[in-house]
Amino acid sequence: MSGLILIVEDETDLLESLAYSLQREGYQTRKATTGKAAIELARQEPVPDLVLLDLMLPDLSGIEVCRQLRSDDRTRKMLVLMLTARGEEIDRVVGFEVGADDYVVKPFSVRELALRIRALLRRGRTEEQEQEQEQVVFGRLKIDAGAHKVFVDAEEVMLTALEFRLLTTFLSRKGRAQTREALLDTVWGIQADITTRTVDTHVKRLREKIGAAGSYIETLRGVGYRFKSRPDEDAS
Repeated sequence: MSGLILIVEDETDLLESLAYSLQREGYQTRKATTGKAAIELARQEPVPDLVLLDLMLPDLSGIEVCRQLRSDDRTRKMLVLMLTARGEEIDRVVGFEVGADDYVVKPFSVRELALRIRALLRRGRTEEQEQEQEQVVFGRLKIDAGAHKVFVDAEEVMLTALEFRLLTTFLSRKGRAQTREALLDTVWGIQADITTRTVDTHVKRLREKIGAAGSYIETLRGVGYRFKSRPDEDAS
């Protein structure tokens, strides 16, 4: 599977090793050793399909780089796989909150990394193919899947790629209970070594962002969550 990958890593030996290994896998690569350079290269045409982003950089943190990529229309849909030597859960949670799609802790094998990249690219392309160009309206909520936009009462709401995927997953399964484990598997798309509290964090953030439409997502004690089957459905 081909694609353009931007590698952001300040350890030059590791940077060159990753570039060489990925080129052998058939990928094109760009390289950056600082956060500012990464943002500039990410905005250049053609934009990368995926960014391998080290968390610890000499100028901007990987978290800040990811945040800026997600706030720019040119790079918002770009897949982000974070690389870091820090494996604490809080780092993973923060990474996912700002829009990272996956997270690999150093040291890692090149084969594991290649499998993660392949899975992310496959998932991203599948989602693009499955997106319908028409708008879906559910009460006060409107989703334009083709444009990757969400509106509440005609006002656009800015969501990260992961939050958008969480919302569309809920909507596609409206009226059905969803366990936290099922949401982790579907939305994150990996066998995540993070706790289900991550799901709660993202659902809370999603509810806050969509405001008046947040009540469509119900909490089912002891189970997980459920998106209402109808906008006017009474809370259970």
